[in-house]
Amino acid sequence: MSTFSANLLVGKGAFIAGGTSGINLGIAKRLAQLGARVAVAGRNAEKAAAAAASIRCDAIGLSCDVRDYPATRRVIEMTASSFGSLDIVVSGAAGNFLAPAMDMSSNAFRTVVDIDLNGTFNVFRACYDLLRKPGASLIAISAGQAVNPLMLQVHACAAKAGVNQLVRVLAMEWGPAGVRVNGISPGPVAGTEGMARLAPTAEAVATRTARIPLRRFGTVEEIAESAVFLCSDAAAYVTGTILDCDGGSQLGDASSGAAGESQ
Repeated sequence: MSTFSANLLVGKGAFIAGGTSGINLGIAKRLAQLGARVAVAGRNAEKAAAAAASIRCDAIGLSCDVRDYPATRRVIEMTASSFGSLDIVVSGAAGNFLAPAMDMSSNAFRTVVDIDLNGTFNVFRACYDLLRKPGASLIAISAGQAVNPLMLQVHACAAKAGVNQLVRVLAMEWGPAGVRVNGISPGPVAGTEGMARLAPTAEAVATRTARIPLRRFGTVEEIAESAVFLCSDAAAYVTGTILDCDGGSQLGDASSGAAGESQ
């Protein structure tokens, strides 16, 4: 755990889309530990309520599909009304699966783009006029597929590349109002549903681990610490940035020629 002050985010309101599990729930919990009032949103109302209860008693669980702009706007309005201010917004709802392009229907491709890219736009667009400006921090959860093409991931590659550019353009347009827009690009993170799908066997996990310079998967807590940095005053001059928290994964395949391995 980092040495951020326990009162770092006291008085701030945070909304996390896709915050009912995995990385996003980890971010929500960490923001709450540092004093923020937190709302988590997901498509399933029961899961949203359970996620909120796991954070602390005054967290809010809300149900919406980020592909539905009016529904997204409604829950963000509820959050801002409840907290009195909206300072931190994390857009992390995502969908993914492995499939070659020729076996993928146009509907399957569109679904991932709708959730990841259109959903991020909907969340950020819906929150803008409710933010406490200046000082508001928006964070999109991206992925290495945004810059590194991967077979069987045409949908995710396209969607996350769009997310990265969305972050950059909104940072340019909304910076004059004091709103910072950044992204986090996690590497493989242990214990998440995404990795269970992308590396479903021990062999697949070992193969992926061998390619990472730091020779391990990341943790949910490490991604959450990146989010804390980006929404803190320590990052007050950081906007339009995609922060790679990936153990060096995007540097390339480090499965051979690593320092010390031949000695």
